[in-house]
Amino acid sequence: MLLTNEIVIEKAREIGFDLIGFSKADILEKETGNLNIWLEKKNQAGMKYMEKNIDKRKDVDLILPGAKSVISLGLNYYTDHQYTAEPGTGKISRYAWGKDYHLIIWDKLELLEEELKIIDPAFESLSYVDTGPVMDKAWAVKGGIGWMGKHTNVINKEMGSWFFIATLITNYEFTYNTPVADFCGTCTACIDACPTKAIVDEYVVDSNRCISYLTIENKGDIMQEFKDKFDNWIFGCDVCQDVCPWNTKFSEVTPEPDFQPLAKTELSLDRVMEMKNEEFKKQFEISPIKRAKLRGLQRNAEFLRVK
Repeated sequence: MLLTNEIVIEKAREIGFDLIGFSKADILEKETGNLNIWLEKKNQAGMKYMEKNIDKRKDVDLILPGAKSVISLGLNYYTDHQYTAEPGTGKISRYAWGKDYHLIIWDKLELLEEELKIIDPAFESLSYVDTGPVMDKAWAVKGGIGWMGKHTNVINKEMGSWFFIATLITNYEFTYNTPVADFCGTCTACIDACPTKAIVDEYVVDSNRCISYLTIENKGDIMQEFKDKFDNWIFGCDVCQDVCPWNTKFSEVTPEPDFQPLAKTELSLDRVMEMKNEEFKKQFEISPIKRAKLRGLQRNAEFLRVK
């Protein structure tokens, strides 16, 4: 039996994906051109991996020989819990409140690929969840599941931007979606609200100034120029998404229980400073927070504590 868009959409929705888009596995000439300009300006900060495998980011055929299509999948992670802003605490980015999204999406992708291969054994695919040289946001835009917002998150007209993106590269041909229009218009809410002015131009984020980068992937010290500008974020930052009108109006609570908060949406700064590595590993075993490692989390807590 041959696969169709309708079959893939039906199976993906049964497994729990909210958004599904199809695009032809073309060369990403413009997108990698923009990436190279971004890299030339050193906007990647310490993320050296962004400088590697540009050829694969440009041409997915180098990842999966014979690639014909890219399927972009969106998974809503929004919950209606809020930050309590208790004194002496640091806020956690919404995406890290629940179970690590990689664990959730990898399971769903594996199941989807298995079911599609059962329908047609000729189906071949490779899938990624922001862990390989794949321009997932570019493919999501090409697949029509949303447009690139000025904060560089993909926005869906019915759902906003609170969703993770998974990318499935396949040897199969499908009917392809058309990219949707950019509905950001003249709005600059995300640019105006960024505490560290990291959105240096429309659709351009300087990671050297981004709180999410500085509190998660950054391996060095946090520059003193950002003192008192972190708005109490200890892991990640949601400001640009919190103020986006498409989120304030259209966010829907996810039906995925694993995205519900595992604990509070803030961390006690004093408690973090007292934490030992064994406790850290146990408490954040299935949480994205483990990515910062204890030394990174304690650096963030100290930066927020010292006035």
